[in-house]
Amino acid sequence: MTRYLVILGCFGLILLGGYFAFSKWAIRRENVALFDKTRNRAIALEMTVLRDAENRARAGLAKLPVAIISPGNTVKNTEYSFLTNVLAARGYLVVSIQNDLPTDIPLVTKSAELYEGRLPEYQRAERNILYAINELKKFQPNADYGRLTMVGHSNGGDISMFFAQQHPDLVKMVVTLDNLRFPWLTSGRAKILSFRSKDWKPDRGVVPSEAQSIKAGITIVQTDAKHVEMSDRGPDRIKESFGGTLDQFLNDHGTPLLVPDETGQPHP
Repeated sequence: MTRYLVILGCFGLILLGGYFAFSKWAIRRENVALFDKTRNRAIALEMTVLRDAENRARAGLAKLPVAIISPGNTVKNTEYSFLTNVLAARGYLVVSIQNDLPTDIPLVTKSAELYEGRLPEYQRAERNILYAINELKKFQPNADYGRLTMVGHSNGGDISMFFAQQHPDLVKMVVTLDNLRFPWLTSGRAKILSFRSKDWKPDRGVVPSEAQSIKAGITIVQTDAKHVEMSDRGPDRIKESFGGTLDQFLNDHGTPLLVPDETGQPHP
């Protein structure tokens, strides 16, 4: 059932504070530099993973669920820790991919047609994601690359939705932060959560009607955040609110929270 929500600034404060304290010792981050020789293209990754979950996966005791994050245009792939912490706390292998490079041609925006000028960017990012997954399988083989959670901000949200359309058998969930150009999926195959800003409006035909959203099981969250605040650059109250809502969405559709027990070891 679709829920149209207004996020309160204080929502999730205690919960996210716990995640951030948890992450200081339990979560591992690693920057990985890939290079696709077939396209002569550098692809930077930030990997975030719970140490205990990673160790169990390496021991063959579990498979890591995988979340792929695509940042907004000109935003760094390392600027979404408020999301990666929540996902990692639930045992995800979180992979943030830098899809755009300073040498790329600037994005084109035209009003004549839906996502006019953006398709080459989506297709390039799709190839980046597929290449990164193939490389990740070499050193993170015990992860579930067949049921992805796609996450993206702005143009990265459009990339996430496009990838889910092109590879419906690979995508379990899509989480977007104010994607504006590419039409949402309404098949109901992938669970969708979308945060909407108070200042930027999507192109006509991108966001489905309320009736379509209800039928597809899409959760739309109307927020008091500005579009440019939907990254680590935004105020803490915004990031805490988003993290709390994402946590609840994962609780409903994703994986159980991994928290430390009295021995100090994380468990469901």
